[in-house]
Amino acid sequence: MHTDSDRSVSSSNPIHRADRLGIEYCSVDQSGLGSSAVKAMVLISGILSSSTRLTQARSKWVLTKSRLAASSRASRFRSSTSPNHHGVLMRRILGLFFLSSAILSSAIGLVACELGDQPAVTSAPPPPPAVGVAPVVEREITPQMEFVGRVEAIDAVDLVARVNGFLTERSFEEGARVEAGDLLFRIEREPFEANVVARRADVERATATLTNARLQRERIEPLIERGGATRAQLDAAVAAEQEARAARDAAQAALQRAEIELSYTEIHAPFDGRIGRVSFAEGAVVGPDSGSLARLVRIDPVFVNIPVNDRTMLAVRRMREDAEFLPYVRLADDSMLEEPGRFEFFDPEVDQTTDTVRVRASFDNASEVLLPGQFVTVVAKAAQPEMAMVVPQIAVQQDQAGRLVLVVTADNEVQLARVELGARVDTDWVVTSGLQVGQHVIVEGVQKARPGMRVQPSPATLYDEG
Repeated sequence: MHTDSDRSVSSSNPIHRADRLGIEYCSVDQSGLGSSAVKAMVLISGILSSSTRLTQARSKWVLTKSRLAASSRASRFRSSTSPNHHGVLMRRILGLFFLSSAILSSAIGLVACELGDQPAVTSAPPPPPAVGVAPVVEREITPQMEFVGRVEAIDAVDLVARVNGFLTERSFEEGARVEAGDLLFRIEREPFEANVVARRADVERATATLTNARLQRERIEPLIERGGATRAQLDAAVAAEQEARAARDAAQAALQRAEIELSYTEIHAPFDGRIGRVSFAEGAVVGPDSGSLARLVRIDPVFVNIPVNDRTMLAVRRMREDAEFLPYVRLADDSMLEEPGRFEFFDPEVDQTTDTVRVRASFDNASEVLLPGQFVTVVAKAAQPEMAMVVPQIAVQQDQAGRLVLVVTADNEVQLARVELGARVDTDWVVTSGLQVGQHVIVEGVQKARPGMRVQPSPATLYDEG
């Protein structure tokens, strides 16, 4: 119990009032009366009230000081003003300050008491990350290898004029398909026909001379036996006959050349194919030095030249030893030609400029889909399929040590498995070692999984069921 003297002391001393106030609040907190929010509001209200009083007292003290400084009767004011008056005012200000500090300390202690009574909150461990897995399966595949090749025409010629003359006729449409023997160009024939006539006359003249020489020889030969002619006359007749024969042969050769030149005035297709753009219009003067009149290309069948490096060449040879491989063509739109081709040529030496070996395959091209100069993808497939163990390509990772996959065990633990891979088939890799059929590899959420941790696996749909 508090005595009257205690009450007078506590009421006059702000610090004792603050301590009593804090004790009372702690008592309320321990008894369970009221809430923390109400207590905090009461304490904060006390702080604000004390702060207001302190501000008012300070303002009063400043105003008093100003008045003392402004008064011309400062000495009389000091004499009439008791020192106790200033001391009481300062004690009031300090009391309000200590009271505010005590109330704030009590509020902090009250909140600490409330927080100390609450149980500690512990966070639950996060669940294992969810990942998508796919099984390691064995399925029927067709071993294959892919190469990039360029289409090449089996036959391609530049049509040129072999004689000089005016181009009088063009017998085709540019880009049309022509057959072997079709007339393509005609050069003026008249000068060459006239030359043939002249050379034919020379042959006739030489033939007549030869006939005369032969008759002369035949007349002299019987006279030699009767002494009517000398041996010298017979020798001259034989020589004249031989000379006439030689002249006739030369005339015949000239006639033949004239006929050949006449034939050069007509240009025919040497083989079946498709003809390109014409370089000269009708009426132009053309000749051997004029260049190509047009280009004729045979595009059915066609060749595809495939440059391969040494390593790939060895792989191809080994694959051909194990099974028969046929080449297929994949076009730019990923469509495949239905009919396979056939390998026809393997270069016996390596090209030193490109360090590659040239392989040639031929393909039927009746639809004329393949054009010379075109780049295509050649897929070499085995004639017979085989069974192999495969994993999805997205499950395979690679580091400095090689290729690897993340395997999920029966107790949902992640394990690292090193694998050796074979050929790539569609969206899968052929696995030659490192895995077993039935194991599950991570294909989705790989970045969230680490070897040794546990995960929540769920099937990932990568294969068509059935």
